[in-house]
Amino acid sequence: MYTEKVMDHFANPRNVGEIPDADGIGKVGNPQCGDVMWLYIKVRDDIVTDIKFKTFGCGAAIATSSMITELAIGKTLEEAKKISRQDVAESLDGLPPQKMHCSNLAADALRKAIEDYETKKAAKAKA
Repeated sequence: MYTEKVMDHFANPRNVGEIPDADGIGKVGNPQCGDVMWLYIKVRDDIVTDIKFKTFGCGAAIATSSMITELAIGKTLEEAKKISRQDVAESLDGLPPQKMHCSNLAADALRKAIEDYETKKAAKAKA
């Protein structure tokens, strides 16, 4: 059912945890399956320099959370915004069709964290 990469990222998730002084935080959930995901980013010179996640959900949700952190770290904010649900699924060598919504969560959480960062940055610029 799951690829070897999905199982690896589920059993050995990368970048788990919180960043207490995160520059941006994205929280998403899927009431359909009960998955909830928090994504924390640190940004310097418009580059994602650190990223962590906390996910409560199925194996696919944990695996996609782990994979999005690997895909986004070191990227500019513009590059990170372009990471799609398809990119996440393909990086895991595929997901079962009924689990594709999990990759949506990971991509959505990253975009929300970037939006949060940009909102905070804009507010500071006005102050």
